[in-house]
Amino acid sequence: MKAWTLDTTGSPLQLQEVPDPELRGGGAVLRMLAVQVPAYTRVLTTGGRGGIATPTVLGVGGIGRVESVADDVHSVRPGDVVVSTGFLGTGRVAEPEEVLLGWTGIGGRGIPSAATDGMRRVWRTGTFAERALMPGSTLVALPGAEHHGDTARLAFLPWLAIAAGAVERSGLAPGDRLAVTGASGQLGGATVLLALARGAGRIAAIGRNRASLDRLAALDPRVVPVRSVGDRTEDAAAVVEALGGEADVAIDALGPAPTADLTMAGYDALRTDGTLVLVGGVRQTLPIPYGDLMHRRITLRGSWMASNETVYSVWRQVEAGVLDLSALEVTTAGLDDPGAVLARAEATSGLAYVALTP
Repeated sequence: MKAWTLDTTGSPLQLQEVPDPELRGGGAVLRMLAVQVPAYTRVLTTGGRGGIATPTVLGVGGIGRVESVADDVHSVRPGDVVVSTGFLGTGRVAEPEEVLLGWTGIGGRGIPSAATDGMRRVWRTGTFAERALMPGSTLVALPGAEHHGDTARLAFLPWLAIAAGAVERSGLAPGDRLAVTGASGQLGGATVLLALARGAGRIAAIGRNRASLDRLAALDPRVVPVRSVGDRTEDAAAVVEALGGEADVAIDALGPAPTADLTMAGYDALRTDGTLVLVGGVRQTLPIPYGDLMHRRITLRGSWMASNETVYSVWRQVEAGVLDLSALEVTTAGLDDPGAVLARAEATSGLAYVALTP
């Protein structure tokens, strides 16, 4: 089969002929239908987003059709259209350890262990390929998806599920005022879509890419774009003005940033008893003042990936039309030229993305 392989961190992503994946216990073989290529994929291959287990077929997430399953897998069946999350855990409740397969990312404290190394060693096939072998526990069947007719749009489901996990952890209630920092990125755009579907009363979408923010504003009158000026105090004031008051919830979906100022602007814009959820890729240490956090009774939560139940819930919202994917701007691409596809993906943001259709 054809696949995109990464031999070592820093080497070019290559199109290669590799052996078809062989079914083994606990796994299922998928024919990949559509996989989102995140805008930061090229940066990831250089080591800019953490370590990757190489050599590997790269790729995480995506929509596929199940071709075969091991005898001990009962969560999906041959013929099912499924979403692959790539999110694998040990299942050890007392000391959970988690990884992303075919990608970068280790859960918990982010420190590799014998367990995380073992999971990555055993499952070394990502989804930027014609076929993929994945653990059954990382696959969620999407009943009815075979009739959807646009798998390239469904490729955004893994990102929507990550955003949904953050929205769930935030406790967002219908009518609440929400600030989304990093809204002009792809995860930020997903968060705005989810918040609209969950009944947010008003959303301040704050970011730097004007075109992405304008696209979000066109979704619904409840979305108010706020272009960051790079000053914490001014950005916080602009969010409060856009919302017509302090935020009930702030969700930070920023990627790596030179400072923590925009994240902290979201914190500053919260009301007393408000909640801040961190779901992005900021690498900065946050200067959270103890007394302020205590006296305003702020809740600060982290959110990483999403449960299979959350993934399925997002699909049900899409199937019912509650979550409208028509606003997505999707460019499809084949496997033939990895470099060109990564360049195209780098130019996307917000609700625009490249879907690989092997």
